[in-house]
Amino acid sequence: MKKMTCKQLGGACDVEFSANTFEEIAELSKKHGMEMFQKKDGAHLKAMEQMQNLMKSPNGMQDWFENKRKEFATMPDIE
Repeated sequence: MKKMTCKQLGGACDVEFSANTFEEIAELSKKHGMEMFQKKDGAHLKAMEQMQNLMKSPNGMQDWFENKRKEFATMPDIE
């Protein structure tokens, strides 16, 4: 199992997510992002805007996900 923060995953806070796979941690981050969107959290809304800008580039999101997947792979295992 590995751990990453909201900030490491493109968000705006230090909430930590733990998961066995990158797909699982990405899903936890997405759920957290939706909760912050519903709360209209300004810092998270700004981070989401930056992610939307990435999506404007043909390979922007794909490259971002691949880089985050590699970062996840290098994270130490937690107990």
